[in-house]
Amino acid sequence: MFKPNGLHFLCFLFLRRVVCQDLSGPLQDSTFSVQEKNRPGVQYLYRFTFGPPVASLRLTGEKEGIIDIDPKDGILYLNGSLDWETKNIYKLQVEGVDANGVRVKGPYSITINVEDINDNPPQFDQNIYYGVVRQNSRPGKPFMYVAAHDRDDPSTPHAQLIYRIHHHFPNPYPEMLFQIDNVTGAISTTPTGAIKLNPQDVVSFILDISVQDMAGQSLNSFKSNVDVNVTVMENLWKAPPPVKITENSTQPHPIIIAQVKWNEPGAKYEIVQKEKPAIEIPFTVDRDGNIYVTRPLDREEKDFYSFFVGAKDDDGEWLAYPVAVDVTVQDINDNPPVCDKALTVFEVQENEAVGNDIGVLKASDRDEEGTLNSRLKYRIVEQSPQIPSGSMFRIELESGKFQLFSPELNRRVASNYSMKVEVADPAFKTLCNVEIRVIDINDQIPVFEKSDYGSLTLPEDKPVGTILLEIQATDADEPFTGSSQIIYTFVSGDTDNTFSIVTDPKTNRGYVKIKKVLDFETSPVYNLTIGATNPEPLVAGVQYNSSSFAYWRVNVLDVNEAPVFVNAPYIVDILESASVGAKVVTPSAFDPEGDRIRFTLKNDHRKWLRIDPADGTIYVAASMDRETERTYMVQIVATEQTKESRSSTAQVIIHLTDVNDNPPALPEDFSLFFCHPLQGNEDGKMIQVVDPDEHSHYQRFTYALLGGSPMQRDWNLSKVEGKHAYIAPKNRNLESKIYEIPIEINDNGKPPLAGHVILKVNVCVCGDDGSCFRDIDVGNFPTVAMAIGTLAAVLLVIGVILGVVFFHLKRKKEKEQKANPGTALNPSELSNLT
Repeated sequence: MFKPNGLHFLCFLFLRRVVCQDLSGPLQDSTFSVQEKNRPGVQYLYRFTFGPPVASLRLTGEKEGIIDIDPKDGILYLNGSLDWETKNIYKLQVEGVDANGVRVKGPYSITINVEDINDNPPQFDQNIYYGVVRQNSRPGKPFMYVAAHDRDDPSTPHAQLIYRIHHHFPNPYPEMLFQIDNVTGAISTTPTGAIKLNPQDVVSFILDISVQDMAGQSLNSFKSNVDVNVTVMENLWKAPPPVKITENSTQPHPIIIAQVKWNEPGAKYEIVQKEKPAIEIPFTVDRDGNIYVTRPLDREEKDFYSFFVGAKDDDGEWLAYPVAVDVTVQDINDNPPVCDKALTVFEVQENEAVGNDIGVLKASDRDEEGTLNSRLKYRIVEQSPQIPSGSMFRIELESGKFQLFSPELNRRVASNYSMKVEVADPAFKTLCNVEIRVIDINDQIPVFEKSDYGSLTLPEDKPVGTILLEIQATDADEPFTGSSQIIYTFVSGDTDNTFSIVTDPKTNRGYVKIKKVLDFETSPVYNLTIGATNPEPLVAGVQYNSSSFAYWRVNVLDVNEAPVFVNAPYIVDILESASVGAKVVTPSAFDPEGDRIRFTLKNDHRKWLRIDPADGTIYVAASMDRETERTYMVQIVATEQTKESRSSTAQVIIHLTDVNDNPPALPEDFSLFFCHPLQGNEDGKMIQVVDPDEHSHYQRFTYALLGGSPMQRDWNLSKVEGKHAYIAPKNRNLESKIYEIPIEINDNGKPPLAGHVILKVNVCVCGDDGSCFRDIDVGNFPTVAMAIGTLAAVLLVIGVILGVVFFHLKRKKEKEQKANPGTALNPSELSNLT
């Protein structure tokens, strides 16, 4: 290709002007590049040199009255200005002719490519735009687009456009309420706009939007502006009011209970689980947004449901955040009262005073608590025996509390009473069985077998639950009643409840156990007083005395204990991008004996951390990566600096918080295909994208086709916002081969990251099943001649081997005959030998 600067400098008189240029050469196929809007007057391009038999040159083709050649001097020149937007390629032919005008050389091809300059400002497709945005629209979700075009070459920066919002009127807040995608022209609300836009405050906005070529990066770029009128409308996408459903409905199901409605028709509705772990919920939603309950509900099974309903577009993209639906199941009286025990047993002393409480009958109702459906009332319906009277006891109507009602209680007359109590709610009744045992009066106190159990010395590391002592007291009252049952307690000496006493109800024997960890540094000695009492009150005039008390001393020995961690385990949230040297956590630990502690790290297999051995503070030591390990667990080891070197370990759980540090990419070995020949109406095929970063449920990617005008001419990239894009061939004349298409994918994260990927698309001949037909590569398979040659070679090798074997056998036989001349050679000789 030649441009008007070269190696040969020429000066000559041309059209009464001196023209000096530096390009010349013989007749040949030539290509020239000329910038459009060239300077006025004649512009020299090239001088073709020639000699006999050529007498002059002749130019034909797309001269357009601008391009010509001096036939005698061979000067190719322009006598006017070229315009890329009018025509960007000129095809001509030059030939050499003799004096008679007969062609003697050529023709040769001349191609003139017109180079674009930025001489066209971008123009919006409309003089003014109108759009509607709904209140509370999801930020980043486009509600309208503006579009502009530029007549300059799209493969150059001259036609690379960038959009901006400069102002919007009115502007009631410091933050902008609208934003625009500077590549696609998509207009959406900002996070502030999603919250504050309200038609009751401001119903209309005018957005001042500009488009600039040269991607806005040049001082010589052109800019155009347009007004966009945006009307704010009420958002119809709202959560329905709380729903109340009466349980155990007998109506035919499903039943409509609520409705949601997207702002525009055509949305697809979907129920999204809210509870974790997910449960099977008896609700569904139809295409009109009607929410149904699919079966009768049981309040006693579950009294409240909460779930989301979302709206999607035709491509399965969420149109907005899902709305919450809350369903309360209302109670009906469908459960009878239930006695807590099959038989409730109370004891009462025969000298009990009238009106004293005996016990409380426990019953329950599964209906909703605090309502009339679960309100219970108690009534005695039967007493057996009815002596000395039929009204020995009474029960409170609301509480179920039993009281002694007669002063005639006598154990010798009746030692047991069987009672039937009716427990009723407004709809159901239940009978509960109660047994009241009349027991002897409690006129005997428990007496310890010995008053002093001496002392016990034990190390402080004795395990919790160890039995340290057995104690015994006796009671002369009626066996197996509340009057003779013994309860052991520490009267003094155990303020921290370090010990406990378990009693065997059959023998009244007590077992003293360690309840809490012993600590010599806190309590080296326990002087304990143990008391023995009855659950039934003593009769008047009888009191517990020294016989019901015993004494015991516990001496705790010091043991060199391991360091102790406070508030372990340590759970930390930290950004994966935390810089080296950043503090992660400082543990709290101490040694019970006050010895110095040294800290070390354990299981830091990725070497992401380091620890200060003096105070145990953990710092970031290397770059961390959430995509490699979301939760990183290590251990801190605290070791006392003594001869024993006792140590303790605490767990550190580090949850790495994601930052956007990975650009989107294509899955490994991902490719697409289209069947050849192309029909021109192929459906777009979805481009799959992977991004290991943690994005929200509504993450959207934006896509841009790279590669300039050839790619724009041959391929169409649609749905350029969303989780997926679709690609389809635009040029139906594409040949059958694999195309590598450059695409930029932006994750719109914080900060946004863009990945430049190469999508391989195979335009191939397809088989009957609609997949690429693969020709068998016969180049690697042997021909018939090759097979015959291989077989002959194998047979030849086998023949050589057999020949060598027979030759050696013959030589061996000859040697044996020479070595044994008297050997019998015929049958007669053999017979003589025998």
